[in-house]
Amino acid sequence: MNKLKERWGITSNFQLAVIFIVFAINGSLSAKISAYLMGLLGLSKENLHWFFYYTILLVLVLPLYPFMLMAFGYLFGQSQFFFNFGKRMLKSIGLGFIFKS
Repeated sequence: MNKLKERWGITSNFQLAVIFIVFAINGSLSAKISAYLMGLLGLSKENLHWFFYYTILLVLVLPLYPFMLMAFGYLFGQSQFFFNFGKRMLKSIGLGFIFKS
């Protein structure tokens, strides 16, 4: 755990626990939201080939996930960590133009 804390630049085990909680909440919520969005679009595993279903699902979730991380990070008092994490994530998926350097 010390290597992870050092890599992420955090100092306490409490911060680490909060960060893990935020990741857990965000992962679960993004799955629920993506299922809801797919339902709104009328797309399901029954009426779409699995490859296209999961491709569309990823295209919907990937841009949304970092913003949700930043929002929940702010709510849990870890905004600095999650803002930097979200920026890196958005840059890696090609949406880095959203934030000026």
